[in-house]
Amino acid sequence: MPVFTPIPHAQFVADLLALADALRADSDWQPDYLIGIGRGGLIPAVYLSHACGGPMLSVDYSARNEDLAAPALARLAERTRAGASLLFIDDINDSGATIGRLRAGLAAAGARPGAVRFATLIDNVRSGQRVDYAARTIDRSVTKDWFVFPWEAVAPDAAIAADAAELPDRIA
Repeated sequence: MPVFTPIPHAQFVADLLALADALRADSDWQPDYLIGIGRGGLIPAVYLSHACGGPMLSVDYSARNEDLAAPALARLAERTRAGASLLFIDDINDSGATIGRLRAGLAAAGARPGAVRFATLIDNVRSGQRVDYAARTIDRSVTKDWFVFPWEAVAPDAAIAADAAELPDRIA
């Protein structure tokens, strides 16, 4: 049985403010657009957009349907070629699969190297992908908790358990 660890709203806001501080402190790179990764990165991206004052866009990856995401990635890659910098935001970098697919899709669409970065609230140091900004880090070989973010807490317990059951290797 997985350990469900709720993230209180106050912790979420503190993590978001830590990301905003890290972005402001990076004098070498600033995003022109904040991109929320659907579904888990949408709410953090909205908050970060308000904290940093930057515009927010979104890309849907919750459906895991490349056909739906590819046109959006092509348009975003085109913006990078026109000079824009993009910061993609997600709730957690766990296995790195989502970030890896996004990086590959953006590269295939011709995104300008160095124009794309990633931020997460929680970063697993064992992930197959690295992020540029993270509020907190975990080590999945030690921490097996299933984190329940504030926006997920409204879901029925059975739905949260079903989500966790889809990824047993992360919580076993």
